[in-house]
Amino acid sequence: MIRAVPLINTSRLTLRPLRMEDFARFAEIWADPEVARHVFGQPRSRGQSWRAFVRIAGQWQLTGFGQWAIEDRASGKMIGQTGFFNGGRDLGADFDPFPETGWVLASEAQQKGLGSEATMAVHDWYDRVIPGPLVCMVAPENETSLKLANALGYSNLRMTEHDGSKVQLMRRDKAPQR
Repeated sequence: MIRAVPLINTSRLTLRPLRMEDFARFAEIWADPEVARHVFGQPRSRGQSWRAFVRIAGQWQLTGFGQWAIEDRASGKMIGQTGFFNGGRDLGADFDPFPETGWVLASEAQQKGLGSEATMAVHDWYDRVIPGPLVCMVAPENETSLKLANALGYSNLRMTEHDGSKVQLMRRDKAPQR
């Protein structure tokens, strides 16, 4: 399925497709130890970032959903990414068949409500266009992301280990009433 990546505007953000000129910033964000510590435990190399960057772009072509670049409207600067993907993580029948959501913000963009603003906007899009269950995986010590996942309507599925780290698997069967 091929779907054009929709442009979504919020009061402070533009959610848009990744562009080639975003790669340097994408790699910079993922090289930051503070950004990567809850996701991979360590920063991504430039090569790892490139492989992730092209996977994100390809997801839209294959599934009709994917991730958006988060752009700060005031500065025009890319500050992160959010959206959906098929993770293929081999974590079980209660997790793997469903689209997974994720979000990442540059260190300087954190703790300003921008992650909530971006993820709520893309979840609203998902609920209108491709309604159905979603899953996410959060490091149990990442209180900010756990709080955001709960606000988005995710509930605990189970705790497990992935790539040597404990993770909380969560599931969202339908949009929460707001």
